[in-house]
Amino acid sequence: MHKRNLHKDGYDFDTLVFTQPTLAKFVVINPNGRKTIDFANPNSIKELNGALLKHYYGITHWNIPHGYLCPPIPGRADYIHAIADLLAENPRHNKATKIKGLDIGTGANLIYPIIGSQSYGWQFVATDIDKTAVKSAKIIQSSNGVLRNVVKIRHQANPKKIFDSVIKSTDLFDFCMCNPPFHVSKEAALLGSVKKNENLKRNQSKRHAMLKQKLAPTKPIGKNPLNFEGQNNELWCDGGEVGFIQRMITESINYQKQIKWFTTLVSKKESLKIIYKKLNEINVTELKTINMTQGSKSSRFIAWRF
Repeated sequence: MHKRNLHKDGYDFDTLVFTQPTLAKFVVINPNGRKTIDFANPNSIKELNGALLKHYYGITHWNIPHGYLCPPIPGRADYIHAIADLLAENPRHNKATKIKGLDIGTGANLIYPIIGSQSYGWQFVATDIDKTAVKSAKIIQSSNGVLRNVVKIRHQANPKKIFDSVIKSTDLFDFCMCNPPFHVSKEAALLGSVKKNENLKRNQSKRHAMLKQKLAPTKPIGKNPLNFEGQNNELWCDGGEVGFIQRMITESINYQKQIKWFTTLVSKKESLKIIYKKLNEINVTELKTINMTQGSKSSRFIAWRF
C-alpha cells in the first residue's frame, strides 16, 4: 500500500474494538491465532468500516442503507494518497493552497470525501445519480462536524451525464475522481459476484470452524444473497467501465477549464487500450497511468489533463 496509508500495517482489532465496541461480536481468531473478521459477511465489513472511520478519520456517525456498497477503506485510501502525489508534482499545490475535488458517484458511503478531507484538508463536491445514496451521503455529511463545511453533495438528475448539470459555471476543481461501475449488465454483475463468492469459499472449512464457535448466524445486508452488496447503478452500466469512461472523456472536453486533472479508476487492465485510444482522439496534453497495490491485488487509475 501507499506509504502514507494509515492501514498499511493491517487492522489493530484491539484498538478498533475499544473505539467501537459493537465490532467485538464480529471478531474471530483465525487458524494462525490472529484476530480477524469474516470478510464474506457484509455485516462484519460494515462494522469494521465504522470503526476505521471513527478511529482514523474522526467520523462518529457513519451508516449506509441496506443493499448499498460497503467499500474496503484501505484501497480507497490508496487512491486518495496517489492523487495527493499527482497534485504535489505541481508546485502551486502546497499546504497553503485550498484543494478542491469532485467525487463522481460518491455512493451512499461518502468514503472518498471523508478520507480526502480528513487526511489532507481538501474540500469536495460529491455527486450521485441515486437519490437514496445522495440522502445517505447528506446524512453522513450533516451528522459529522468535521465534514459540514468541507463537503457538498449534489444529485445528478440525468443518469446519462457525468459532469453536465452538477458542475456550476463558477466551480473550479483541482481534480475529479471516480470509481465507475465496471459490469456491462446485471447478469454480468451477478456472475462477478458469484466468482468472488467462490473465491472466498476456498477457505470455507477453516472459516466455518471459527464462525461456528464465535458468531451467531447473520443475514446479509439488503436483498443480495451473495454477500456482495451494491445497487444496479453501482455495479453495472451501459457499456461497462469502458463505456462509462469513454463518456467521461467526451464530456471532459467541455470542462477542461474547470477541472485541472481528470482521474478515474480502471478495474480491468485490458480496458486501457480502448481508453487510451479515446484519449488520443481528443488530444490531451498529458496522460498518466498510476498503478497501486494492496497486498496481492493490483489496481490502477488514469489521469489526464488538457
